[in-house]
Amino acid sequence: MVSVPRLVIAAPASGSGKTTVTAGLMAAFAERGLDVSPHKVGPDYIDPGYHALAISSAASSGASGVGRSRVGNARPGRNLDAYLCGPDRIAPLFLHGAAGCDLALVEGVMGLFDGAAGQGELASTAHVAKLLRAPVVLVVDASSQSRSVAALVHGFASWDPEVRVAGVILNKVASDRHEAMLCEALEGCGVPVFGALRRTRAVRAPSRHLGLVPVAERHAEAVDSAAALAARVREGCDLDGLLALARSAPPLSGRGWDPEEEIHRAMDAVPGAGVRGGRAARPVVAVAGGAAFTFSYAEHAELLTAAGARVVPFDPLRDERLPEGTGGLVIGGGFPEVYAPELSANEPLRTAVAGLAASGAPVAAECAGLLYLAHSLDGEPMCGVLAAKARMSERLTLGYREAVAISDTSLAAAGTRVRGHEFHRTTVVPGAGPEPAWGLVHPERRTEGFAQGDVHASYLHVHWASVPGAAARFVDRCAPPAG
Repeated sequence: MVSVPRLVIAAPASGSGKTTVTAGLMAAFAERGLDVSPHKVGPDYIDPGYHALAISSAASSGASGVGRSRVGNARPGRNLDAYLCGPDRIAPLFLHGAAGCDLALVEGVMGLFDGAAGQGELASTAHVAKLLRAPVVLVVDASSQSRSVAALVHGFASWDPEVRVAGVILNKVASDRHEAMLCEALEGCGVPVFGALRRTRAVRAPSRHLGLVPVAERHAEAVDSAAALAARVREGCDLDGLLALARSAPPLSGRGWDPEEEIHRAMDAVPGAGVRGGRAARPVVAVAGGAAFTFSYAEHAELLTAAGARVVPFDPLRDERLPEGTGGLVIGGGFPEVYAPELSANEPLRTAVAGLAASGAPVAAECAGLLYLAHSLDGEPMCGVLAAKARMSERLTLGYREAVAISDTSLAAAGTRVRGHEFHRTTVVPGAGPEPAWGLVHPERRTEGFAQGDVHASYLHVHWASVPGAAARFVDRCAPPAG
């Protein structure tokens, strides 16, 4: 049994202010010297970046001067997605990410009870809260209501008796009088109010076609916003009460997820396969990063390392060559369409990527990586690894997918079934190569992506914690460093 103080920050609907309130709470508690572990329900990559920044910048500032120093020890934001990873992995992944923390805060997704379409509660915030046995604090947009807030909160608190809605934070409150009316209405509801935050435009994060602009693109401004959020939460929320509520969460049974155990278990299931972890020559796996490629799950690098790779990040916007000795390349998601001219202008790196792919080295690219490997993006030359052209589209493609690998690739053997997520407003023509990466089987049937030699390129985001064999397979195909 493991005791981890924890709260799930949820809302009745999207747009209520979950991300700003959660980031503000994380920053405020980090300023107190607490080691805060940040988590996000669902597949979203952007919110965890704001979580990690809020904690690291607050820990560095040490505004309150209370508690022990945590500078340099900020944790990465981690996702908890019961659809992508399966319900049984949620608590282990949480315990892995939250190990040794003083407080874990989990930001929900959409409305509290909204899950995967047509799948009931699966992957909803409520589902994850139940799996974690965590108290839920409901962030309510109170901007257009007064007494009705009691009916709203009562309905959410009583809908599912297994979900413990244990508190409310009122957001977008207009005035002291408005706050008093709201609190009076909630007095007989049985759900305590832990905070009331005034309306403000000072800390809103800018958005574009796929949601918030990632932290990597506005770091200095985001640091200032995190400080403003922390101050706003300190003034408007009962931090001591929220911490006491978090500490009331019961112990969790089981053990934390372990990437090395996962890799060895995956390799044991493949007769004759080996793991490079014990070898002297650790292959270099280059992982794209920087402002254009910000989407990645923390567990991917951990699995690659456990499989024996030396993971080396690089920035396609700035670096003109791949890391020395690169034996494999991973290009995750992001916003290359925003930086198409700059990516295209870095011709030396485009040439290096094309040469690596032609050499037979494994290349794994998803979504933004697919666009970067294409012949062109919005008319700008890209790496030309794939005979396909990409462009921005008016249509948003969004949703969970079930897929099966059609042929053997650097990530999966033919017949491997996975669950993934699509989230893009671009299109690639053709949408699949002569050897597609995946055959989508739910909710629609079509082929998708490119399996070309040891290049695996697709729009589908897959969480490797659900298929750790992907990391082991990828590293096993990497060439060790020369010499």
